[in-house]
Amino acid sequence: MTQLWAKDLPLDALVHRFTVGDDPVTDLALAAHDAVGSAAHARGLHRAGLLADADLNALLPALAGIAEDAHKGAFTIAPEQEDCHTAIEHALIAATGDAGKRIHLGRSRNDQVLLALRLWQREHLFALVDGVERLAAALLKLAEQNADVPLPGYTHLRRAMPSSAAQWASAFAEGLVEELEAAQGLYRRLDRCPLGAAAGFGAPLPLEREYAADLLGFARVQRSTVDVQNARGRHEVALTGWLASLGLTLEKLCWDLALYSTEEFGFIKLPDAFTTGSSIMPQKRNPDVVELARATCRALRGRHMLVLELAGGLPSSYHRDFQLLKKPLVDAVGDAETLLVVLERVVNALEFDRARAAAACTDELYAAHDACRRAGEGLPFRDAYREVAAEIADGSFAPNRSALAAPHTGGLDNLQLAATAQALREAHGAFDTPRAHIQQRLSVIFDV
Repeated sequence: MTQLWAKDLPLDALVHRFTVGDDPVTDLALAAHDAVGSAAHARGLHRAGLLADADLNALLPALAGIAEDAHKGAFTIAPEQEDCHTAIEHALIAATGDAGKRIHLGRSRNDQVLLALRLWQREHLFALVDGVERLAAALLKLAEQNADVPLPGYTHLRRAMPSSAAQWASAFAEGLVEELEAAQGLYRRLDRCPLGAAAGFGAPLPLEREYAADLLGFARVQRSTVDVQNARGRHEVALTGWLASLGLTLEKLCWDLALYSTEEFGFIKLPDAFTTGSSIMPQKRNPDVVELARATCRALRGRHMLVLELAGGLPSSYHRDFQLLKKPLVDAVGDAETLLVVLERVVNALEFDRARAAAACTDELYAAHDACRRAGEGLPFRDAYREVAAEIADGSFAPNRSALAAPHTGGLDNLQLAATAQALREAHGAFDTPRAHIQQRLSVIFDV
């Protein structure tokens, strides 16, 4: 098979294998999106008078078949084909003859891979925000169902102040709402079409860039053709950076689940179906799922750092270094999607041990409350603080647990779960309009 760049010059086999790398496997994730982008490019060429009616009518059904095969896992990329772009062009030539040879007019593999990646990132961002929304909703449901379960609040892993199962669970939901809001900015970065930049300097043709962008559901064209190539890596860094931030929130959730389900704490029960056994100790049930989920959160940070290193340290325009960005990006997104599904299932199965949690809420948790009560009666807070500390030290401290409430927003007596639920709906709903628009545009992309 002939590479797209082949010029009948000798090719070292080892060097070829090294430069191809993992692309024949990794690019399988991009093949359907490359077929969609190729359909938009063919339509743009046709509109500009650069592709005949017969050629367009031959290419569109062939591209639709490739996209369908790719979605089903039936599309393959031979090692000598290097990537999905070459494999698709070969398939088009086999199916349509000269029409398949004409489709590369006005584009380079540089903007071709960028477009496929942009479409892939956009699609998977929608899947990720759906996963975040479902997990946040599960956490809010857990909070509502356990609103009256007391729980110690910890700082430095030491008991600090009274909290509750609802305050604990809703905190993670709030963090996920913030991540959904951040994803809106990430989507706006992805919502620009690179097609038509070619190798980074455009092409001496009347390319219909705005038309192709509209066909693909993008809000606008990425204007600067040089910036199109400079953006390679920038959006991968942005997406994996968002995943790394998401992982920071989820890692804390996993840590707490592992800790609170130990025999020593016992606040949370993990069902047997969510634990694994020991090969030597008959009594052991291990929280492997939350430990591996916790490790996955760290792996997301690691892949983000790898993407950052690969993308940095280069001058402007295209460099082959960018090829190595694809695998950590695809792996990070796949891991994050699985992580969200797994944690949603875990959260939906959690049970609190009310008695163990209540027993852990001992008198010293109310030290700050009692100091505030005394300050409210006129004693300077620092003096009240010292009084309480002295009573705790001599064993005479006996707080009135109901003397003070925390009615402020986010306080134990005013968690505002309904407001968090509304914020979650709004943050997730922000993607409804662009998603519907894209689905409508892509639903006719292959129509003859």
